[in-house]
Amino acid sequence: MNIYDTLKSLNIELPPMAVPAAAYVPFVQTGNLVFLSGHIAKKDGQVWAGQLGKNISTAEGQQAARAVAIDLMGTLHAAVGDLNKIKRIVKVMSLVNSTGDFTEQHLVTNGCSELLGQVFGPQVGAHARSAFGVAQIPMGACVEIELVAEIG
Repeated sequence: MNIYDTLKSLNIELPPMAVPAAAYVPFVQTGNLVFLSGHIAKKDGQVWAGQLGKNISTAEGQQAARAVAIDLMGTLHAAVGDLNKIKRIVKVMSLVNSTGDFTEQHLVTNGCSELLGQVFGPQVGAHARSAFGVAQIPMGACVEIELVAEIG
């Protein structure tokens, strides 16, 4: 199935590529790999601020990670021109703004991983992953995720 048909069936409209908030570029391609810079969670166009284990639940964190996945796909589309060219989502790295005793970063990150699997299918969307708890993320965001993809 065409990736864009899948997105449409999920009622997902890809956003335009975000403008970097600091001294970096949104993506870099080298060979057949595209590295996307970290994208922070946004809700209604604003930074989705908060800390897991303090004022954001695991379920809300999963929704934030899902929102990041949509933004990542928007940037990936801008980088390669057609998401159907993606041969594999190689790696996802997730930073979860969390208290020292919060231990469900992996469950939060599932919000991103599960959507990528749903959109790209198990052969392309299954990926290696890291999920870290961190003391803070720029602008107080609850989640930041970066991604590496292979172009076919």
